[in-house]
Amino acid sequence: MQRRKFLTGLGAGAAGIAAAPFVSTARAQEDKPIKWKMVTSWPKNFPALGTGANDLAERINTLSGGRLQVDVYGAGDLVPALEVFDAVSSGTAQMGHSAAYYWRGKVPAAQFFTAVPFGMTVNETNAWLYRGDGMQLWDALYGEHNLKPFVVGNTGTQMAGWFKKEINSLEDMKGLKIRLPGLAGEVMNRIGATAVNMPGSEIFTSMQTGVLDAADWVGPYNDLAFGLHQVADYYYTTAWNEPSAALEGTVNLDAWNELPDELKAVVEEAARSANLAMINEFTHRNAESLKALVDKHGVKLRSLPEDVIKALAKASEEVLQEQIDKDDSSKKIYDSYKAFQQLVSSYTDVGEFAYLKNRQLVSEAK
Repeated sequence: MQRRKFLTGLGAGAAGIAAAPFVSTARAQEDKPIKWKMVTSWPKNFPALGTGANDLAERINTLSGGRLQVDVYGAGDLVPALEVFDAVSSGTAQMGHSAAYYWRGKVPAAQFFTAVPFGMTVNETNAWLYRGDGMQLWDALYGEHNLKPFVVGNTGTQMAGWFKKEINSLEDMKGLKIRLPGLAGEVMNRIGATAVNMPGSEIFTSMQTGVLDAADWVGPYNDLAFGLHQVADYYYTTAWNEPSAALEGTVNLDAWNELPDELKAVVEEAARSANLAMINEFTHRNAESLKALVDKHGVKLRSLPEDVIKALAKASEEVLQEQIDKDDSSKKIYDSYKAFQQLVSSYTDVGEFAYLKNRQLVSEAK
């Protein structure tokens, strides 16, 4: 009888915790709210990326019971798109929403926390961050710049990009000016193209005016929203540059250290749930948007030729090796990344990959 009462009480308590914010509303009314500014690298309310920043802020506001309130500023509203890192580090804003590979010029090792050419998938990346030592390495790296990082979303496997002309061989890549950030940009330089790092908001005009011949942005959902199908006919599917692309939330370390433990837990759990929410959104919306691009807009879907892929793979190995040879932080982080990829791919290959091949085989037979 006593055991039954205990279990009943435990169940009621668990339900109460699930239904309530992390910090009670009554407590929130007693305390003066902490107000943060979040600056982002995305246009205000831009699908999935900009709205993902909004979602993270809303989760923090709700879970904290109003004790921690975050206001979101789109790219250019408070600081330019590619100055988020410095703005949060200096305390101009308490929080940022961006992608780590934008900071390769000042923190070369940061790139590994967004995407690695021929690297890990979304699930593998999350496992490295949450279950491996990825998050601890990221904390240590960003701590040197007065920042606390979180993974707050992932675009999933990205497209190889938009091209104004069809690519039939490696020779066709020579001389192309292509928007491509991070490690992949350096890889592209090695095979004869010229990589350019610019905010997403500048891609359409740059393609339209001839500043760019090709561009990687994100995937069908965001590419359709930017209208990139209006400035290029060929859409390449062969994922190599960003097999997954994690997004980062950064918090000024001084602001972070001033939070009580319960509000730190709020930010951590808000980031974790926002990460999953964005992955789910991209999976759904990319599928819908790809269908629209092909069926409605007549986009020509292509795969990069085999000789291009082989050249990119060889150049990727060279770029990664040079990166870790000249930067101790990059070596430490990439050693961890590579070891984890080797571990999880042994299962991914016989599990998910093997299944997807069989599913395609069955589909083609119908």
